[in-house]
Amino acid sequence: MKSSTASALIALSATGLCSPADAAATDASTAAQAATPASARTAPLIVTKVGTAPSMNGAPENFTGRVRVEMLHVPTAPWRSSSASVTFEPGARTVWHTHPVGQTLIVTAGAGQVQRWGGPLESIRAGDVVWIPAGVKHWHGATATAAMTHIAITESLDGKSVDWLEPATDEQIGR
Repeated sequence: MKSSTASALIALSATGLCSPADAAATDASTAAQAATPASARTAPLIVTKVGTAPSMNGAPENFTGRVRVEMLHVPTAPWRSSSASVTFEPGARTVWHTHPVGQTLIVTAGAGQVQRWGGPLESIRAGDVVWIPAGVKHWHGATATAAMTHIAITESLDGKSVDWLEPATDEQIGR
């Protein structure tokens, strides 16, 4: 049985006010919600208020230059993901590193760069989203002349979310 929302969207799709794809997606979402255990549907939402998350300087063994890391959320069972807002001053960057489950970067301000080992240097800017597959050796950071902030979303595997490696040198990244 379809929800009233899905039925309404199907009706709207017939008028052209809503696409059939939107109606189908809503119907699938409704089915997924119905399949979710009641305990999950009644679990409280967790809201981390701005200014309450720890903020720290990036560890010098993991970053070159000035970096500020603000943890947005830390994984608590059963979740494995964490997120942080990371601000790189001009010229700052991570060392080469990998993630056992991959990483998503959402650039929220400025201009930056990202590069996989042996790959081309990619320019990124506010609004760009970067997905780094599991196990891919890479670095990311600000350009030489502009700061960059991104939200990093990472999952852990067996309690580990990152393997930090050697510094990304100016020569390696073309600076």
